[in-house]
Amino acid sequence: MPFRFIHSADLHLGRRFGAMEEDVRARLVEARHGVIGRLASAARDHGASDILIAGDLFDTETVTPRVRQQALAAMEAAQDMTWWVIPGNHDSLAAEPLWDSLRVEAPCNLRLLVEAVPVSIAPGVTLLPAPVTHRSTGVDATAWFAQAETGDGDIRLGLAHGGVQTFGSEDDRSEVIPPDRANTACLDYLALGDWHGVRSITPRCWYSGTPERDSFKHAGPGVCLAVTLPGPGLAPDVIQHPVGLFDWQQLDLTLTPEMDALAALKLALPGDTAADRRDILIRLRLAGRVRLPARAALMADLAAVRHQFWSFEVDESALSVDAQPEDLDAVAESGALRLAAEALQAESGNTALAEIDRRVAASALARLHTLLQGDRP
Repeated sequence: MPFRFIHSADLHLGRRFGAMEEDVRARLVEARHGVIGRLASAARDHGASDILIAGDLFDTETVTPRVRQQALAAMEAAQDMTWWVIPGNHDSLAAEPLWDSLRVEAPCNLRLLVEAVPVSIAPGVTLLPAPVTHRSTGVDATAWFAQAETGDGDIRLGLAHGGVQTFGSEDDRSEVIPPDRANTACLDYLALGDWHGVRSITPRCWYSGTPERDSFKHAGPGVCLAVTLPGPGLAPDVIQHPVGLFDWQQLDLTLTPEMDALAALKLALPGDTAADRRDILIRLRLAGRVRLPARAALMADLAAVRHQFWSFEVDESALSVDAQPEDLDAVAESGALRLAAEALQAESGNTALAEIDRRVAASALARLHTLLQGDRP
């Protein structure tokens, strides 16, 4: 009989998103809470009743009572699901008050896996958990899997949190899990957490990524993994199931004076209408060179569309201006303003200056051009 389950990790409930604007932050926080219900829906779609969380259910070891209790309530509301949860590095067992509270408050369909011992989670299915004891241990918590005894003919599942050797860790900690752990421990599947993007280390060893993205490092909406194990020793079937609400996109747009900057921007930005863009967060990095009028038009277009997205950041530090004499005439044909514009143009192209100084000069020239154009009828 195949065993079906959902593999997820790194919900980071309680993340504050302090660098974001207040209204942006509020929806991001709520989206993380809402992913609990979306994981339950994904499990139902998959015909599964077990959801494995490979660590970092919470963002900190000092999560507030409100965040903790609302998370438990959301899990309890999915009565047809069983949640199997290990501590990760952000909510490790070193946070004794957190785990003491969870033990007392946990609903009956939540299983807290705080010991490194085999657990039967279904007939013929044994789970080997590797709870994280401290934020940075430098110890391979999966080492015991290879010696763990399970029933004859059981499906062997591993659940762990941390970096894999030769690949890395999301938090730049030491990588301690061997990439061949699923093979050396005879696991049918090793469910990993820590890395926030989906990644297959081997056909039997996967990172699920975070189900709700939290930065531009990993693009696109979050997913969970819908896993089917046909039987002991048989290859797993792993499908990415979308559950994330927000789509984080980092875009790089390099321009030249010959390009139609507005057309290039239109092609680069996702979505066609404001309704399409509401749940998208953008970080746009502009580079290259543009004429002064083109830059002014580009900035005006960006100002017109930025609020269609839930968040919109623009980095124009690598965008230089290509100022022609007629562009400087648009600033001033003579006098102090013309001299200032020419001085800024000279500084922006002076390779003897530091790059940051050239960029500041180019930006100042562009702003001078824009301000003076706005003052003219």
